[in-house]
Amino acid sequence: MPRFRLNIAYDGTDFHGWQKQHRPAEHDPETRVALRTVQAEVEQAVRDVVREPILLQGASRTDAGVHALAQTAAFTVGATEIEHPGPDPAREPVWRRLTPDRLRLAINSRLPGDVLVTSLSATRNDFDPIGDCLEKGYRYSLHVGRDRPLFDRRFVHHVRTELDAPAMRDAAGRFIGRHDFAAFAAAGHGRLSTVRTVTSCAVSEEPGARVRIDIAGEGFLHNMVRIIAGTLTEVGRGRLAPEAVDQALASGDRRDAGPTLPPTGLCLMWMRYANDGSASM
Repeated sequence: MPRFRLNIAYDGTDFHGWQKQHRPAEHDPETRVALRTVQAEVEQAVRDVVREPILLQGASRTDAGVHALAQTAAFTVGATEIEHPGPDPAREPVWRRLTPDRLRLAINSRLPGDVLVTSLSATRNDFDPIGDCLEKGYRYSLHVGRDRPLFDRRFVHHVRTELDAPAMRDAAGRFIGRHDFAAFAAAGHGRLSTVRTVTSCAVSEEPGARVRIDIAGEGFLHNMVRIIAGTLTEVGRGRLAPEAVDQALASGDRRDAGPTLPPTGLCLMWMRYANDGSASM
């Protein structure tokens, strides 16, 4: 059964995150109502195109309001394929009749304006978007100054006070390496271990009163990137010294780290795999 790999970009503002989920209905707690999620939207669009049930597996469970340029996902088709379709091409499965890019365009035609499949390719049958991912990179974007952002306000977090970027860079470097990030995880994160490896963490100033925090690692705890960004912002404001990062890593106490910044400024930028996962059909 053929398997396809997708790269998906989305504006997470109006989504309840990536993963499909439900909540009790307002007037009938026994009834479950589906929330609007990226996984559900893309999965339904793919089903509409290939005309068979598929399960879409994503690599990263981005939270409500978090954006992505490079979410990786995959699905398998052919569960209902006709073994001997005969000479009639109309009976051929859609995924056989369309090139991968035509298939991508067909899926995009059924998606809302805040989500887009940017690439689609055939991949090996055992490709696992989660297990095969070696590293992923996030960016947290800050707009610094008294005037609030306008045109890209859905993608940046507004900080009204000036930030000490050199102090933030000093603090950022202290996150690099393998540490226990218990102090930088949300309560109830649900992981057996809070030890993670951060491969890079950098702070850069850009035109337009912007400060970018770029962080990469093998994997992250719930809210870890947003708490790291909040800690670096507190260092930039002078409320924490760069050495506070060392203290928080050593203590594992959430109170020693900075606040959890809103999801607005966070974007999943890229994902790295051992190979490109592609395969010919």
